[in-house]
Amino acid sequence: MNGTKPPPPIGNDVGEDREGSANSADDSSETGSIPERDNWTNKLDFLLSCIGYAVGLGNIWRFPYLCYKNGGGAFLIPYFLCLLVSGIPMFLLEVSLGQFMSRGCIMSWQICPLFQGVGYATTIVATLCNQYYIVILAWALYYFFKSMTLELPWATCGNTWNTDQCIESKEEGSKVECMNYTVVNGTNYTDYMYALPDEFTEEVNLTNFNETLLPDCADVIGSRVSSVQEFWENKVLQLSGGLDEIGTLVWPLVLCLFLAWVLVYFIVWKGVKSSGKVVYFTATFPYVVLTIMLIRGVTLPGAGTGLLFYLRPDISRLKDAQVWIDAGSQIFYSYAVGFGTLTALGSYNKFHNNCYSLFNLTIDRDTLIVTAFNCCTSLYGGLVIFSVLGFMAYEQDVSVGEVAKAGPGLAFIAYPKAVSLMPAAPFWSFLFFFMILLVGLDSQFVAVEGLLTALVDIFPRQLSGGRRREIFTLVICFAMFLAGLIFVTNGGMYVFKLYDHYSASYPLFLIGAVEAAVIAWVYGANRFYDNLEYMIGYRPFIWFKICWQFLIPLVALGILVFALVKHEPMEYNGYSYPLWGTLIGWALSVLSVILIPITCCVLLLRSKGSLRERWCILTTPRLKPHQMRPTTDTSKDPVNLVSYKEYPKEDGSLSEKERLELGLG
Repeated sequence: MNGTKPPPPIGNDVGEDREGSANSADDSSETGSIPERDNWTNKLDFLLSCIGYAVGLGNIWRFPYLCYKNGGGAFLIPYFLCLLVSGIPMFLLEVSLGQFMSRGCIMSWQICPLFQGVGYATTIVATLCNQYYIVILAWALYYFFKSMTLELPWATCGNTWNTDQCIESKEEGSKVECMNYTVVNGTNYTDYMYALPDEFTEEVNLTNFNETLLPDCADVIGSRVSSVQEFWENKVLQLSGGLDEIGTLVWPLVLCLFLAWVLVYFIVWKGVKSSGKVVYFTATFPYVVLTIMLIRGVTLPGAGTGLLFYLRPDISRLKDAQVWIDAGSQIFYSYAVGFGTLTALGSYNKFHNNCYSLFNLTIDRDTLIVTAFNCCTSLYGGLVIFSVLGFMAYEQDVSVGEVAKAGPGLAFIAYPKAVSLMPAAPFWSFLFFFMILLVGLDSQFVAVEGLLTALVDIFPRQLSGGRRREIFTLVICFAMFLAGLIFVTNGGMYVFKLYDHYSASYPLFLIGAVEAAVIAWVYGANRFYDNLEYMIGYRPFIWFKICWQFLIPLVALGILVFALVKHEPMEYNGYSYPLWGTLIGWALSVLSVILIPITCCVLLLRSKGSLRERWCILTTPRLKPHQMRPTTDTSKDPVNLVSYKEYPKEDGSLSEKERLELGLG
């Protein structure tokens, strides 16, 4: 650069510091002004949005199950290690990337254009996740409305959706499944009968009993189905026999799904100006509900047994590799790494916001606050869940392990069953599903905001600002609603499990590994530290750089390889998925990550020059002047950052001087 000003970056108009005025530039040749990009009104909007997004249903129904399954309190050891190695560093990486580039998950990869496919991959993952995650809110809404009654409909048999094998929850704990009886007409032999204890007296006259009416003991035991499970499968889902029986729409769920999307739309239609205020309620009130339910839970008989079952440490389980894999997986899922939403949230921060923000919080301190809330919520939610499950096990005279479930089975079968055994059951059911709604709604609308940000940033002149943004948001929400209708059919649950298992699991590990590796090795960890220092006023702790360079790629790829090796064909409720169903699942996984190598290849082929020239051109960041720290060296142009080279020409017609600057001479 040597004191002369290089040519302006291709496709990169001159922008201004976001603190002085709106960005008035974009990678587009169109003329006309770009509407001002929104910023968070204050720091608390950003913090609560991050907390609301990171703290989701997985904290309530996945973490507690993994904790008890993997050694109780001992599981916290690998969990916190994985948090330090991957969770906190990845959270900081994605948020700070968005803040530095002032763009969502696609355009932020102009920092290393060759790998913009990472942004496309995260957008596909976010799109698929937004389609099926909101179905949980539809289920929760259905239960929420059904709780507004004097008697919970899933607590009793005799309803139109119940079968002859139905048994009420209150009877499950008192049944005697097999009883011997002897001495019939003076002949000694043994047979079996199924009944409740109060139907028998010490002396039973069976002289004239017709033994042909006695059912086989094993058949009777196996045929009994909880009224809660029948309500879930026969009434709510109207479940079909398998993936090949999609059936018809379940209209009550269709209406609940539509209502959920209406709620999401009116939260995000004004952008972060509106959603940033809603989180003040949706991100905080669930803690009030959790506290109320915990107080109630610990006062129930059997609660202590449930809590011991949840937290009693079993150090021997740490020898099992699966425990460590589960811990790493939970960190990636819980912090939503690889969805691109954290990048979008960071992009609405002002460029130097962290130096002069509310409470004087810095970006890495924000990261610690959000991750601390996430971990504490997981532990806290586990106390709420297992205190009530301990009560249910006590009432039914079974072990806690027999009633503990994970995923939707916990929220829509196990916990409703436990609530039905409580006094004032409708009130506690209403409160529980209200909490599920808030926790899920928070994650959903922030994820939708992240998706909208990614798309609007590609076409800011056409889509951002005023009514254009509102109309585009309406189009996206309605399209997502239509795409989600398959999940509220008779076979929708089978499709839901397929999406949940494949579309938002395996890809996250690969995306996380690529993100960290590209920033650390292609763009340069030291250079990214320069960016952070310019934004927040100091260089973060060196631990983050070590994680980006070595630990995150190793951990993420290790989890991915282990998961692939341990992969087994999917099953749900005794139904084994057919081969073609599994292939669809793998297609969902590949659909996102395949865009990374495809984008790299396309960009390399479209560029001109030698392979080395193409690599250098496509790995040089496209930056704006406000992103480049002025140098104190007066011999250099003041807009240039010492560790930067502005993005050169893509057409291969590099001047000799530009070739020398890129190290190609």
